[in-house]
Amino acid sequence: MFDTTYIESYKNYLAGERRASVNTISAYIRDITKFADYLRNIGKLCFTEVSEQEVRHFISQLNESGKSPATVSRCIASLKAFYSRMTDVGFFSNNPTTGISSATLPKKAPRFLSGADIVHLLEQPEPRDPKGCRDKAMLETLYATGIRVSELISLDLSDTNLDTGLITCRNGRIRAIPIYEAAVKAISHYIEFSRPTLALSHEDALFVNTAGARMSRQGFWKILKCYTEKAQIGKGITPQMLRNSFAAHLLENGADLKSLQEMLGHADISSTQVYARAVKNRLKDVYGKAHPRAQEL
Repeated sequence: MFDTTYIESYKNYLAGERRASVNTISAYIRDITKFADYLRNIGKLCFTEVSEQEVRHFISQLNESGKSPATVSRCIASLKAFYSRMTDVGFFSNNPTTGISSATLPKKAPRFLSGADIVHLLEQPEPRDPKGCRDKAMLETLYATGIRVSELISLDLSDTNLDTGLITCRNGRIRAIPIYEAAVKAISHYIEFSRPTLALSHEDALFVNTAGARMSRQGFWKILKCYTEKAQIGKGITPQMLRNSFAAHLLENGADLKSLQEMLGHADISSTQVYARAVKNRLKDVYGKAHPRAQEL
């Protein structure tokens, strides 16, 4: 087997068995391919010829080239996961990453918007024309479901069941997510009155661009940036912040972690617990600033 065959096998594993998101697969394969290029440069033509020392040298090169700690940490994780899988299935007899520790980074608390800021943002698109209807529906869908932007643009028309108030997300971990009534109305209005004038006749995508094809990540980012500036909320809003806000607001209103994990599509509940800690810290901060007895020395 050549390196490209190993990489393709691992990519199929991530997509099939792990049901990893498109972005996760892309990042892992990019890191592993970069390592394969490094091996070729030092005269190694196969992953099975690698020693721990060579892995460490590769990591040192990443650090010396000015890569961010987050990038280096992800690359280490990618290689460890790759070699672990390949040895588990018997493709490799040796795992040179066993003695290499995963880089630990200080975890940043997720940033999320207040309920008032969310309402203000969602009010910005004016559904008076096809584009405004589409933009309103996209923003409502993102906040209603907490899906990633990659999952939003991967939605097909057939993934909506507005009679039952459900959106089915098939990018990564397949899950059906309930949506609130205002989002149902925005999506229904878009599908009935706007999408027919925007979409090409053969296009399956739920959300399309002005050319009639599936909306791109870059296209959605531009749309969100436009409404962020229009709303003048005072902070740069990203799709991830809408996902964070979805999670935080559900927890603040009594949602349980297990249900939230399912809706977010997290494989490990520890990823969901990050939001619980953020909400707890926020409430403690509010208490400390607002309770009259908390102000006493």
